[in-house]
Formats: sequence, structure tokens, C-alpha cells
Amino acid sequence: MDQYSDGKVSRIDWLSQLLQMIDITGQLQVRCVYGAPWRVAWDESAAHEIPYHMVLKGRAVLEDPQTRTVTELLAGDILLLPHGAAHVLHDGSGHVPGATSNRQGSAGWTLSENDGNGEPLDMLCGRFFIGPPHDRMIRDYLPATFVVRATDGGGADNVLSATKDLARLMGLMRMECATDKPGGYAMLNALSFALFTLVLRAASESQQSPAGLLALAGHPRLAPAISAMFADPARPWNLAELAELCSMSRATFMRHFQSSLGRSANDLLTDIRMSLAANALRKPGATTEAVADSVGYRSVAAFRRVFTEKMSMTPGQWRRLARQGT
Repeated sequence: MDQYSDGKVSRIDWLSQLLQMIDITGQLQVRCVYGAPWRVAWDESAAHEIPYHMVLKGRAVLEDPQTRTVTELLAGDILLLPHGAAHVLHDGSGHVPGATSNRQGSAGWTLSENDGNGEPLDMLCGRFFIGPPHDRMIRDYLPATFVVRATDGGGADNVLSATKDLARLMGLMRMECATDKPGGYAMLNALSFALFTLVLRAASESQQSPAGLLALAGHPRLAPAISAMFADPARPWNLAELAELCSMSRATFMRHFQSSLGRSANDLLTDIRMSLAANALRKPGATTEAVADSVGYRSVAAFRRVFTEKMSMTPGQWRRLARQGT
């Protein structure tokens, strides 16, 4: 029996589906141990990089040169900048900071310290690396900047809330930084991938979910449509079917989806299909015709046109480029 024929769909773990589609690695780069006053600036990141900052102790003020806004970060808060914008972090005092000294740790990250005697800060800074072409999708579907707050999450009674999981993970990363045990570099990088997953989960559970895909995940009425598209992207979905899964009219579904995501359901479905197609084209012996069919395109010409529009290269060009990198 068709699992969708009765207007219902089994819930799919969309976050796992998304993370299985993309290539992502994480790397801790700097541990900042400062006393106020202090100030550090980061240049704009490469397109496939997402900087993150994790405040373990103290407080930090994020200064965004583009929006000219400031955001206070407290102990336990995690900041992600999915669009890789240039940014500044400082102690908020307005005083001129002193010099810093840096030394390379055995695990590959840098310890940065100063001689300030004001309010202490302990902060981990690193980057997530998203493999092409999925970096474009992540940028398109995540906000430019978002913060996961240590005090926000699934509620005080939810002992399994993502923020509690994050607190435990942060503690483990802090312990790894404080020791010099064998395998520390590999452990920290592996924990960084878990960090990315938990940050997205916590953001989607937050009472104030950021815009984009994370906001959609927190919209219970739209969840059946999201699950359906991730579960069976090759199916020729139309708006009427997706709206019916959500018990909405077509117009209401379109309005809710667009206002939450900033894009249409068809845009999301197309991006899921093209991401899966990019992965499939890497495989030896995979023909464009077979890949097109596997993601729901009966017309190879139509598939080539959409793939080229989304990826800025033809399927054949992507196949050659991807295989050269393996």
C-alpha cells in the first residue's frame, strides 16, 4: 500500500537525511583564554566554511560590521555564521586591548592568551567545512547568523533536550582541550561534527527558531510535507498532495511554507534532488540518464537544465570535477 495514499506520511528524521546528503567536517582552530579587555576579528570565510564560536566561560559581544548590530554571548552559548561573514568579538568594555600570545597545541589547535586582568573568557573557535556543491544549499537554507542559547531549548522538564546534550558535549570538548592525550586532534574533530548536528537540533527546538529550514522544522503543521520530500524525493510531488499531507488548502500551504522558509516547497524539493544527484554522479559507472531517473526526472534534458542552473555546471562537468578530487 502507498504510504501516502491515505493522506498521511510517516515522520522522517529530516536532519539525519540532510546530514547524510552533505559532506561536512569540523575543526577546532583556536582556544581563546583572555582577561578583559580583549578583541579579536575574523575575516570573511571561504564559501564552503562556517565559523563557530563556543563560549565556555565569561561573556563575549559579537559585532556584525554588515548589519551594525551587537549580540551578547554568555557561557554556554554557541554562535554560528553559516554565510561566513567577517565579524568581531570583544569584551564590550570599549577599552583598548593588550597584545595576545599564541602557541600551537599538540592537537593542532592554537592557544591564544593575553595578560588582561579583567573578566575572564574561555572560548573555543573553529570551522565547519561543507563539501561542494552542498555548501550552496546550506548557505541558502540557514540564516546568516544564529545563536543557540544555553538556557533555551525543549523546556526544563525535557532532560533529553538538545541544549542539555550540547552542554555535555561542550564539557567533553573542554576536557579534550585541557589534556594532552593521544588521539586528541581526531577526537576534537569528530566531536565538531556532533556539535554541528546538535546545534541545528537545538536551534530547531528553540522557542525562537531562526529563519530557513530550522524554522520549518519547528512548524508542526508543515512537518509531514518536509518528511515526505526527504523520504521520497523522486516522487512527482505536487503542491496539492503536499498540502493535503499537512491538512491545509493549497493556498494556505504555499503561504506558510514561503513565510517560514523564504522559498517554495518546489525549491526545497529541487535542491534535495540536485544534492542527491551530485552525490550519485560521483559513483563510477553512474550515467546521467540513470541519475536523472533516480531523482525523479524522466527527461534527461530537463534534468541537465535544472542541474546546470542550480550547480552552475553541467552534470558531466561536475562528474569530472568530483572524481578528480577523490
